[in-house]
This record gives sequence, C-alpha cells and structure tokens, in this order.
Amino acid sequence: MKIRPSLLALVLLPATPLCAAVDFEKDVRPILEINCVRCHNPKATDVEDGTTDVDLSSKESAFEVASTIVPGTPEKSKLYTTTILPDDAKKLMPPKNKVTGMLERLGKAETDILKAWITEGAKWPEEAKLIARKKETATDSGSEEQVVAGIFANISRATNVLEGEMKPYTGVLPGTEVKFEMIPIPAGKFKMGSSENEAGRKPDEGPVHEVEIAPFWMDKHEVTWNAFELFMYPNEEKKARESQNLPLALNQLTDAVTRPTQPYVEMSFGMGKEGFPAISMTQHAANKFCQWLSAKTGHFYRLPTEAEWEYAARAGTTTAYPWGDDPQQIGQYAWWGKNADFKYQKVGKKKPNAWGLHDMIGNVIEWTLDQYDPAYYANAPAANPWNRATKPYPHSARGGSWDDEDPAKLRVAARRASDPSWKIQDPQLPKSIWYHTDAQFLGFRIVRPLKTPTAEEMFAYWNSGVEKDNPRLKKPGE
Repeated sequence: MKIRPSLLALVLLPATPLCAAVDFEKDVRPILEINCVRCHNPKATDVEDGTTDVDLSSKESAFEVASTIVPGTPEKSKLYTTTILPDDAKKLMPPKNKVTGMLERLGKAETDILKAWITEGAKWPEEAKLIARKKETATDSGSEEQVVAGIFANISRATNVLEGEMKPYTGVLPGTEVKFEMIPIPAGKFKMGSSENEAGRKPDEGPVHEVEIAPFWMDKHEVTWNAFELFMYPNEEKKARESQNLPLALNQLTDAVTRPTQPYVEMSFGMGKEGFPAISMTQHAANKFCQWLSAKTGHFYRLPTEAEWEYAARAGTTTAYPWGDDPQQIGQYAWWGKNADFKYQKVGKKKPNAWGLHDMIGNVIEWTLDQYDPAYYANAPAANPWNRATKPYPHSARGGSWDDEDPAKLRVAARRASDPSWKIQDPQLPKSIWYHTDAQFLGFRIVRPLKTPTAEEMFAYWNSGVEKDNPRLKKPGE
C-alpha cells in the first residue's frame, strides 16, 4: 500500500526536518527578531526598567550569559526552555503583550526550530546583527495605498506596447538568477463553461456564455518555490541582492510590501523545491506576491480572473480538455492522480496547450481572482468579468491537480471552491492569512494585462479586504 508523501509529511515531518541543518537566516533570525529582540537589546523600551540582562542583538552578546544558549543542549538553554513554559508561568517568553494583555507565545513549530538549532550547535554567523521588527500582518488601507501609489509611479514609467507587438519574454528577478517566462495571450471571445452533455459536467459550469477577453501575458508555468521563497523570506531575498547595485528606490518599494509570517511547517512537505510549484498559499499571499513582483520588476502582475484562466487554458478549443474530449490523453499533458506518484512534479515536463502554456491542467490547481459563486455565469458581464471577493470563502481555483484521480476534475470548465478546511490544522487563532497548509494541491500562476491599470485598480487587485477568516463586522453605514 502506497502512502501519499504529502499526507505522510503532515504526520511525520517536523517543522524543520531533522535530516537538514537549520538555516539561521531563514529559520532562526525571523523568530528572534520578531519575538525576542524587541525586549532583549541594549536600547529595549518594552521592558519595565528599560534594561535587560540578555542582549540577543548579536552573537557576542547573546552568548555572554552562559545559560541563555548552551550549544548542543536545548534543555539547559533559557532561549528555548522559557518558550515552552505553561501559559501562566511568569518567565514565559515572549511575555504577554502589555497593550492587549494577550499571550504572544511561540507556536510549536517555532520552538521546534529553536530546539533543533541549539541541538545542532547554535551556529550563529559572526556578521549577523539582529534588529527588532514587528510581526507582519495585513497593512492598513492608508499605508497600503501609499505603497501601491509608489509601485504605480514606477510601473507607469515603463514603455507601453501595442497588442500586435506582444511577444514572449523572460522576466528576471533583479539581484537574482530566478527567471519566469511570459506568453502573450491575444484578445478574443470564447464560450465559457461546459455544455449539458459534457461528461462529468457540474451545474456550476453553466450556462455556457460568450465572454470577451482583453489581451494579456500569462506565466508559461506555475510559480515555483525559486521565486516564491524570495518573497516568503525577506532576509534571503536581501542577501541575494546585496552584491547587486540595485536602485535604492527599488529596494524601498519591495521592502514596503507586506510579506508572509514564518510558516509553522516545512511548506513543500518533502515533495521538492528546485523547479517545483509553490503550494499551500492563501489567495491573499498569492496577491501579495504579485504586488511584490510588480514592485521588483516595474511591470504590473496579478492573478488571472476565472474567465482569463479558462480562456488561456482552452487556447481556442471548445472541448472538455485542451487537447480534445478523450480523457485517455491526460497523461501526455498533465500530472494527475494516476501518474504523479502522489506528489506534485517539476513544472514544464508535460506537453503544453496550443498557446504554449504548461500544466494548465494538473500538477497544482491554480488560484484565480474571483469569488466563487455557483450561479455567477447566469449574470456575468460579457467583457472581462471579475466576480470581486466580498467574503473570505469561497474563492475559485481552476485546473485540477496531482491529487485528483477523477478525469472530470481536470476538465477545462471544472471549478473548485476554497474552503476553511484547507487550513484546519493551522494552530493559530485567528487562522493565518498566508497559508492553506492542508491544501498541498494548490498553487498559482501570474498574468500581466497589456493595459496597465490605474493605482486604484492595482490596489483592488492586490487587496481583497477579506483576507481574514473572520473579518471584522462592518458597522452600519460603513
């Protein structure tokens, strides 16, 4: 009997696999800077008398008090032992927030990382200096609008092209060797949805209706970990660009974009990272990646709408699959439940559709911008429809995945609605706005519309306003 690696990973894999060394910059630094250094530094203001007996801002000062970190012995290291005390313990670290009175204790994944790091010898790079920083959350609309305005100003300087001049191009993340390929998708009209006699059809796929789509570029592949981890781990991204003479304004723009909090599990679940699709992010995280990428490259990127996704996936066809109606050909074009060996695979290894897009069907199901509404097609606009989100669930994902064994789920018209169960194992309250840890079948790809939107439109694409599972109830008149 075979066991799916991703499911096995949920049971057996620790937050940081024991077979791999803990990375100080990627794994440890964020925990210390967000949770510890605000009090434990020479100029601490969050402690009662303005001083602290432990300074965690540098390697030299952190090891001054022998009991703080005992390399090889986490059970004798206060940096670890104080984080696993009972909730009512006076020495529990981090302590209660003085403003809210709420506990801010570390999650098990974070304490496991500290334990593993100390067990491995507590390796701390000599040059690593730590500074206190706030835990990243969704930004308020005022500051976010200012960030978007800055990105818009940078993008608006880019040279515009006409539809007839659209060509494939390769984008490079400045300061890195990470590349992504964009394919031009021509403007046109198509029949969206599935006919009533299509095998496996669901009621939410109709009625079939004609939709007009404006031209755009679409990512040739699903977004990979190579790019997404630069977004997830700001310190890694900053290290990658240190040797590059990048404009200061560019760094300021990208650093201003809200980035994910530290994940509480190893996010590939042992399935691979180099050249593999990034998975398990929320739609909010995918939107913020698009904003970050736009800031970094000077071109506007976002998620595709449901209509754009289906238009690109069909590539001019009207059949159940991009290659026709025969499900027996799935293996040539897609990784799915019958050939994927119970995990996702590297992007671009299967045949592309007629427009040169790989993995539109299978591998990982892909986020779209739309709120999922089973009845939306009946009243959808005829041109460039977008069912803008008004609540945290459900949103639409398309394309089927490596986890699907029913060919009907990999049809072009098949729709999937996001669900709270996609993050049911998240131990945080409230639930994370960044990760759907139970959705290892979920990823995304990006688009770049030919027409650059206004700053206000950019803001709307990148900020749904319903990122939280339980958003604040609006007051009358809001």
